[in-house]
Amino acid sequence: DVQLQASGGGLVQPGGSLRLSCAASGFTFDDYAIGWFRQAPGKEREGVSCITRSAGTYYADSVKGRFTISRDNAKNTVYLQMNSLKPEDTAVYYCAVDRDQCGFRYLEVWGQGTLVTVSS
Repeated sequence: DVQLQASGGGLVQPGGSLRLSCAASGFTFDDYAIGWFRQAPGKEREGVSCITRSAGTYYADSVKGRFTISRDNAKNTVYLQMNSLKPEDTAVYYCAVDRDQCGFRYLEVWGQGTLVTVSS
């Protein structure tokens, strides 16, 4: 059973931090890139960050310098550390397998998503 499970969202104040987790099962995790995406109501889906099998990283300009992606292959988990959160970061965050090593074109095995709300 091929699955991704996103977790770690919640309600935080502006300037706060959250760490999202994407736990994988059912496939050879080490071989694949994992990306984080987000979508707010009325807005297009946005690629947030991605990490390749060799630990190369991608960040959207909107989060660069504030978010850090990492992977722990022993735990089959990718993390997204989110610092200095802003209200515009509010969205449902999803993780997905990127079959094209962070080309953002071949996205598979979407998780359920976790809601991040940044508000005072």
